[in-house]
Amino acid sequence: MSAQESEGPAGIPAPDVSALVLVGGSSSRMGRNKALLPVGGVPLIERVLAALRPLTTDILLITNDSAPYVHLGLPCIPDERPGYGPLMGLYSGLKAARHEAVLLVACDMPFLNTALLARLVELLPGYDLVIPRTEEGLHPLHACYRRSTCLPAVAAAIAAGERRMIAFHRQVRVREVGETELAALDPAGLALLNVNTPADLAAAEHIWRRLVYDEEEG
Repeated sequence: MSAQESEGPAGIPAPDVSALVLVGGSSSRMGRNKALLPVGGVPLIERVLAALRPLTTDILLITNDSAPYVHLGLPCIPDERPGYGPLMGLYSGLKAARHEAVLLVACDMPFLNTALLARLVELLPGYDLVIPRTEEGLHPLHACYRRSTCLPAVAAAIAAGERRMIAFHRQVRVREVGETELAALDPAGLALLNVNTPADLAAAEHIWRRLVYDEEEG
């Protein structure tokens, strides 16, 4: 382990890495602030933070409304220019991040996998972006970005009027993580699951109950 690395509570090497949690969405499909909705009695945002804390102390919440998250005691970073969607959130977060490796996750991912997130960081040397790809496509809201190279690339994309999260990918070195690699650390295939609707929330609660039951039975 290098001098710049420490070991997190889960025994996972924790290099110099920042983490951005995107909580700025309108939650229109949910009808209320999904970040604060519980799965297994724990708010989604707190489940996300629990997965990130073994990896870093530099956790930033990307939101234009900090009031609902004051109790978390974390910095809240607003979009430099509201109305540009998650790409502007990424840009604003990269500017504020302390470290070169920057994880970006969404606030509505109840089954984030700390070991998988650590693996994304581990793969970053030699690349500017490490991102999962499944049959659903790329997952830019569960990825690791190199600050020094992605920041100007994202800025250029925004200046060109782009809002797509993948708009700048051709300007940087991308390492995709395919389903076989993902399965090695996330065999249940739950790490990338997110919650957008009441039906999604109910499904996540059902999965959580099943996992608890399996653990108790095992």
